[in-house]
This record gives sequence, structure tokens and C-alpha cells, in this order.
Amino acid sequence: MSWLDDLDDDEPEFDEADVRVRPNPKANRPRTKRRPAHSDAEIARVLGVDRGRYTVLVDEDLPSERTVLAARARELRKTPIVTGDRARVVGDTSADEGTLARIVGIEERTSLLRRSADDTDQVERVIVANADQMLVVVAAADPEPRPRLVDRYLVAALDAGIRPLLVVTKTDLADPAVFLAHFDGLDLEVFTSGREEMPLERIGAALVGHSTVFVGHSGVGKSTLVNALVPEARRATGHVNVVTGRGRHTSSSTVSLRYRGETGNGWVIDTPGVRSFGLGHVDQANILRAFTDLDEIAQECPRGCTHLPDAPDCAIVEAVEDGRLGPGGAARLDSLQRLLETFAKRAQEPGA
Repeated sequence: MSWLDDLDDDEPEFDEADVRVRPNPKANRPRTKRRPAHSDAEIARVLGVDRGRYTVLVDEDLPSERTVLAARARELRKTPIVTGDRARVVGDTSADEGTLARIVGIEERTSLLRRSADDTDQVERVIVANADQMLVVVAAADPEPRPRLVDRYLVAALDAGIRPLLVVTKTDLADPAVFLAHFDGLDLEVFTSGREEMPLERIGAALVGHSTVFVGHSGVGKSTLVNALVPEARRATGHVNVVTGRGRHTSSSTVSLRYRGETGNGWVIDTPGVRSFGLGHVDQANILRAFTDLDEIAQECPRGCTHLPDAPDCAIVEAVEDGRLGPGGAARLDSLQRLLETFAKRAQEPGA
């Protein structure tokens, strides 16, 4: 006889309906990873960031346009939100005093300008989103112009897919011709500005229809230029230390300001002045592309050419030696090689 025969035929059978469910003592809804769709979210432009609060513009270019204060939703705590972002905003967007909306998402970005602490640091810092132009501001003197810093701006702009422009201020103090010769052959629109002659109409015309991020070394007159283009901006201006030759940081945050011109509007994005601009995040292939004339000649180089001083049969080196690139050719090649050498050393580091 099998032990199965000892079972009582009257033993009740169990099914799923007999499973006891533990009651929810707190009477709250179970947690879920499903997030609300926020189909009613409004799209707003992020104008500035201040201590965890975001100033956003809702209904841009409409009669109902208004500036709203917003906080970041919890699910975005690991997502960087920067000036220029197009944010999805819910909650109270009336802009009434004491109200606070909530940013629940970020629209896909068309561009992202970044920099790192130095060339060996691949941890990037996002500066601005969705800009399509970069206006590099440099002084002809006081402080002295730094061609290699401008080179770095150009590389970062090209890496981000942003068109660069150049403004040389304080031309009443020094002739910028030698400095500008460094950029001969580059596809770069240049404006010059002095105390008595500031080409606001020409610069303003270049801003219409664009979102332009202003960058530059501290003390070059960037904030002065911003205030002239956007009078209501009231950006703080400073001076240059006569001992160190360095400018004092005046703009402490990145903000978007609307430019209103006679032929149309645009956006000016003012950034704090910097004394260094690391390119640790940049694709090395984009470095040569920033030097337009050198990139064209590089097509004649042997495959795998490093363009460094010891590179055999480098067409760029030969063109500079033959004087085909003008008086600024040697300086541009030197800047290119310095950047390439930095990246070559980084690639040889352990873990690179």
C-alpha cells in the first residue's frame, strides 16, 4: 500500500483564492517605478540657476510669456539642468508671487558646451545647452590677449557644433593686428571694439535669430559688452589688477538675456570669466578641425600622421616652413601641436 492511500479523501484542496494577503497597515498605495506622463507639461526656456532654483520662461514669444520660478523634480536629481535647456514644467506656472513650479523633464538638446578642469580631467562641466554660436571676447591689452586660450574656445565650440565669433575689445589701447594674424586663414568672423567705437549694430546683427554664448578671460570687457547690447542686463563690471594683470571675476553665474534688435531678436548667454578652459572631454579628432586652414592641408599628410614636430612628411609642417600659411602660420601650428601633445600624453596614461 502506498502512503498516498493513507490520505483522507475528505482533505480540502487549495487554490490561489485561498492565499491570504497581508493587509496594508498604513493604508497607502504600493510603491511603483512607473512615473507620471505629465502630458500637461509646458515647455520653458531655462534662463538661470541659483541655489537649486531655476528661472524659466514659459510661453516664449507669446503674449502670455512669463518668467516662472521652478524646482527640480526628484526623478531628475542626477540630471544636470543648465542655462539654455528646454524644460518640461508642471504645477503652478502663473508666475504669481510665492509660487513654485516643478521641472519634470528636459527636451533633447541640440548642442552642449562643456569644459573640464584641465586637459587630463575627463570629468566635464556643462556650461550651456542649445547654443548655436559662441562669441569669444578678448582684449587687445589690459589684460594681454592669450591666443592659446582662444584656440581652446574654438576647439570646444567646434566639438559642440557651435559657430565661433571673435570680438577684440580695447583696441584703443593696442593694435590687435599681431594677435589677429594668429587666426589668419580661419573661418572666423572678427569684430574690433574700442572705447570710442563699439560696433554694436554689427555684433547685434550677428545675434539675431541665434542663441549666442559669450565667453572670455576675466577683465576683457565681456560684461560691458553685454550691458551695451542688453541695457536691462545690469551685469557687474570690474577692473584689471595692475600688479598681476588679471581681471576680477564679476559675473558669478550663467544667465540667458534676450537681445532685441532692430531687425529681430536673439539670446545672449553671459558666462563667468575664466582663466583656463580644459578640453579633457573633447574628441581629439575635432582639435585639428578647429584650425580650418591647417585641416585642409592635412588632407595631404600620410595616413596616421600625428602632425607633431617629429612627424615625417607632415604636409602642415612643410607648408609652414615654406611660408605658405603667412606670418601667423607658425603660431597656429605651435598651438595645434601643443594641444595634440597634451592629448597624446593623456592617451598614454594608465587607464586612459
